[in-house]
Amino acid sequence: MTTRGVLYVHSAPRALCPHVEWAVAGVLGQRVSLDWIRQPAAPGTWRAELSWQGAPDIASRLASALRGWHLLRFEVTAEPTVGTEGERFSSTPDLGIFHAVIGVHGDIMIPEDRLRAALLRARLGESGLETEITRLLGKPWDDELEPFRYAGEGAPVRWLHQVV
Repeated sequence: MTTRGVLYVHSAPRALCPHVEWAVAGVLGQRVSLDWIRQPAAPGTWRAELSWQGAPDIASRLASALRGWHLLRFEVTAEPTVGTEGERFSSTPDLGIFHAVIGVHGDIMIPEDRLRAALLRARLGESGLETEITRLLGKPWDDELEPFRYAGEGAPVRWLHQVV
């Protein structure tokens, strides 16, 4: 079974770009040469995109290969298939990594145990319920990554969700 997905490297320092390519090549098992363009949202950094097709675990393997690099902002998506849910991984230097399971209609699917834990933290006063839910939906990551999702001045926005 195969799926499709996209790796969005939203910002990487120039010195890190070849290391990103090597890490991605290690996951995909083939040479990778990304088309790097300047990232206007963070001067001195570069951005690139790569569409991929392969096993459903490629998204998680790409995210794992890139997650420890502090100066890197990225997202990896995988489309749902007949036998698997989709996925989205988002990573920023300040927030770390976020993972969401994506259903066939593009909605984030939150497991029951995570909802129960959020309710408990809110009930105990550790945080507000709205804060908990926004974290479960990945809103802090979306807020931080939104300026980086543009390829450059005049480029169309490439949204990561599917309109139903």
